[in-house]
Amino acid sequence: MSEKEKVPVFPKNKPGRRIKSLSPYMRITPYVMRDRGDASNYFRDTIEVSEIDKYLRQKRADGYKNLGMLHLFIAAYVRTVSQKPQMNRYITGQRAYARRDIQVVMTVKKTMEESGGETSIKVVFDPRDTVNDVYNKMNAAIEQVKGGDETATGDLAGILIKIPRLVLKTLVGFLCFLDYFNLMPKLVLTASPFHGSLVITDIGSLGIPPIYHHLYNFGNIPLFISFGARRRAYEVDRTGKVLEKKYVDYTIVTDERICDGYNYAQGLKMLKFNVTHPEKLEVPPETVVQDIY
Repeated sequence: MSEKEKVPVFPKNKPGRRIKSLSPYMRITPYVMRDRGDASNYFRDTIEVSEIDKYLRQKRADGYKNLGMLHLFIAAYVRTVSQKPQMNRYITGQRAYARRDIQVVMTVKKTMEESGGETSIKVVFDPRDTVNDVYNKMNAAIEQVKGGDETATGDLAGILIKIPRLVLKTLVGFLCFLDYFNLMPKLVLTASPFHGSLVITDIGSLGIPPIYHHLYNFGNIPLFISFGARRRAYEVDRTGKVLEKKYVDYTIVTDERICDGYNYAQGLKMLKFNVTHPEKLEVPPETVVQDIY
């Protein structure tokens, strides 16, 4: 890494700016539900994917050979945040912050074998990114891992695990103290899989339905999306004809403290609309909405 590429120890700008105009109710909630584990809500929905599969086949024929549901979910989330920035807030030290960028975290298995190691990647997106941008950024990060290169997460974990456990426990406690005041060192923020906008997991690649994955109390990630394998269902239409349809189930675990129920509902509906209309994700949004102050 060159001198220009070195990451500063402490950030010049915090990962988010504090939101000071929230209602008293929203401001007091993090004091009552102090941890993300206390504030987790569980959401489940399903998407009929027959038309989506046609879109994916055409895109793959056009050169996007690995484009799949993973890219669509991420692109749909990025587009949702561009219009509903409340979905990209986080809680630290009982205060709400508007994140400055969009950071998606995903665990990657280096080889699909029992002995294959795992690591995490963190990819940064802009609210104006299209599904093509998401495809290129995600594939570049995944290919880097598959090619044998270690991520910043793996490098940091390799260093920390060599520290004696009592010293490491004390160090982690100190990091939690810094995190409380939104002062986590930039080096840790860059590498940490516990700090970001969203964690997403493609359980479908393992051939099972989606899980409800807990949120981490350490760090500041407020959303966890999991989607499962395609499943077939036989349904009867109005004329009595039996139709075969394909569905993908997905779950979302949310930190309810980052925004109210109305905005969450609007954001979740927008996310589903974006996934089911992927052609709209090929062009940048006309406008990007900024969060309140």
